[in-house]
Amino acid sequence: MTTAIPPADNGIVQSRIASLPLWKGNISVALLKGGISNESYVVEDNAGKYVVRFGTDYPFHHVFRAREAMTARAAHRAGFAPELFHAEDGVMVTAFLGAKTWDADDVRANIPRVAKLIRQFHTSMPQHILGPGFMFWVFHVIRDYARTLEAGKSRFVSKLPSYLAIAEEMETVQKPLPIIFSHNDLLPANILDDGERLWLIDFEYAGFSTAMFDLAGLASNAGLSTAESQTLLESYFGGLPDPDLQRSHAAMQCASLLREAMWSMVSELHLNAPGVDYAAYTAENLLRLDQALESYRAVYG
Repeated sequence: MTTAIPPADNGIVQSRIASLPLWKGNISVALLKGGISNESYVVEDNAGKYVVRFGTDYPFHHVFRAREAMTARAAHRAGFAPELFHAEDGVMVTAFLGAKTWDADDVRANIPRVAKLIRQFHTSMPQHILGPGFMFWVFHVIRDYARTLEAGKSRFVSKLPSYLAIAEEMETVQKPLPIIFSHNDLLPANILDDGERLWLIDFEYAGFSTAMFDLAGLASNAGLSTAESQTLLESYFGGLPDPDLQRSHAAMQCASLLREAMWSMVSELHLNAPGVDYAAYTAENLLRLDQALESYRAVYG
């Protein structure tokens, strides 16, 4: 069963936005481009601007909106995220910051700055999280995605044993690190810059983990070179990373890309977003995974 994501210019969606109980006066609505699993709009009323995002629970992706809303509120209290004004019935309304959305070039040009942001998020968020804790461990996610793909008779079923073998290989070399609270979806576009400070958005996958997935995910998503990745590790850990830490990071980049490819494979089965080609996104990430594996094995065997 696929989950349809509300299309832009849909009259029902427009009416649903208008019916939300928080607007002051008339509103204007415009589609906010970006994102491949949710539909978002910028809404302006007499009091200000807001982002309205539609998104239901996606159990196949371990995404539950009540937990996301709790995390978004915690991130706002901790000073990392815009204020959340409304969250129910598959709709979230947050403050519109009018900030620049980062791309890969911005990450590469600001590695120490973003490393500081990530470390502050990791270490301060646990004091603000409420209720049961959620653990994000990418290797569990990959194993569970494999079960979902097999049950859904994905076109990739024959490849699952090789994907699970890669995950096991990369999990084995992970260096033990302290448990922190991580974002787990550090695409450059989830970092905003208002000219004075950086913000984080989109907490669908946030949970307790180690720092390595965020560091590796950011490196792979921004296309950091080996030297840039080392700068990221040095900036985050406050010193030259030892060989085991560097290997963990390189291995986790492979795991991050495998998880992203399998995320897309699962999305092929379960999501239907207007204008999104999940098959092409799967192919793109499998190619990047092959490149990362080739690089990893050239160094570590």
